[in-house]
Amino acid sequence: MKKLLFLLLISSSLSAQKFTSDEISRWKKQAASIEIIRDNWGIAHVYGKTDADAVFGMLYAQCEDDFERVELNYINAMGRLAEVEGEGKLYNDLRTRLFQDSTLAISIFNNSQGEMKKLMHAFADGLNYFLYTHPEKKSQLIKRFQPWMPLLFSEGSIGGDIEAVSLTKLKEFYGGGKDATKIEQINLDDGLEPEPKGSNGFAIGPSRSVNGNSLLMINPHTSFYFRPEIQMTSGEGWSAYGAVTWGQFFIYQGFNEHCGWMHSTSAADAIDEYKETIVKKGDSLFYKEDVLKNAERSYHPGE
Repeated sequence: MKKLLFLLLISSSLSAQKFTSDEISRWKKQAASIEIIRDNWGIAHVYGKTDADAVFGMLYAQCEDDFERVELNYINAMGRLAEVEGEGKLYNDLRTRLFQDSTLAISIFNNSQGEMKKLMHAFADGLNYFLYTHPEKKSQLIKRFQPWMPLLFSEGSIGGDIEAVSLTKLKEFYGGGKDATKIEQINLDDGLEPEPKGSNGFAIGPSRSVNGNSLLMINPHTSFYFRPEIQMTSGEGWSAYGAVTWGQFFIYQGFNEHCGWMHSTSAADAIDEYKETIVKKGDSLFYKEDVLKNAERSYHPGE
């Protein structure tokens, strides 16, 4: 196995990012507590003294493997995909921003306490330290990762729940299409035998396996490069090996010496549709029900 000492000393003058000397000094000190070991297949095994160290190293290792995918996942999660991929992604961004509010994420982060806040700081520090130590890596949009960003990207599947919302309907609604408010009815009994399909997870007990080990079998519903394998271990007790969605700081599907976990989905009750009537009085918007109720309006000129 090939060992890498996770302490990279690169002059701040080489970095294109505007990181402070205090930040860089703190990152270097934390990096000295972390080791990344790459096995014969290139899989990163991350060891840290604390859970936060493990998160710091885990994100750094992901960036070593594919920084572009890490950044793109957060560009998408913030609803800013059109800024790098063009106007064709405007309605993707609109859909994201209808469901995910960065200002709310910042507020939740600022009011959070304890261990989770430490991990979110470690997330941002690991990514920013990578940018500092790799000035040749030119980000598409994100010049500095923020610790509140994971609150916008906790869904690790290839198609989050909001992707069930029709982009065509959004275009019709905001473009004034005549069918914009029509709710589609799904015919579950059309007389045809439905093609079998599903999302499967099977747990095999030790008594039913050849080698006496428990087995978890899943179909993960992803493209081949959607998740890397990684191991993370800390001196505070973290121990997990498995698949992580690029940019997230937890093992999405994996195991340790005590248990294993997997995900499947039926998409049952994933999205509900409601037809609302909105009226405008002066500069204010209201929901029209039995009485008029104030409608909240949010506007984000840019994060």
